[in-house]
Amino acid sequence: MAEGELLPQPDIEEIEMVKVLHALGDPTRLHLFGVFARSDVQCDCSARRLGLEHLHKSTISHHMRILREAGVTSTRVVGRNRYVELRRDDLESRFPGLVEVLLTSTDG
Repeated sequence: MAEGELLPQPDIEEIEMVKVLHALGDPTRLHLFGVFARSDVQCDCSARRLGLEHLHKSTISHHMRILREAGVTSTRVVGRNRYVELRRDDLESRFPGLVEVLLTSTDG
């Protein structure tokens, strides 16, 4: 991930299953999970690139914050850019197999 300021997120041992599942219980956030899981790092988090053209920028930001605060993603700010990535290794360490199960549910 690029250098810069890491936005607040829970430490790996603070990631809770109920918070992860609550965050991913929303169809938009589950969609974002799939987008981030299928790419290493997202820099251009525009609505078009994320496949969320129907949503306002502030709504997308809200969903991204929920994912980050639940420990699903990590966001680093570099200048005016935000680099978002799935915390795949952390999630796999805390909840083995969860990422693959969730990816299967986002296929289709």
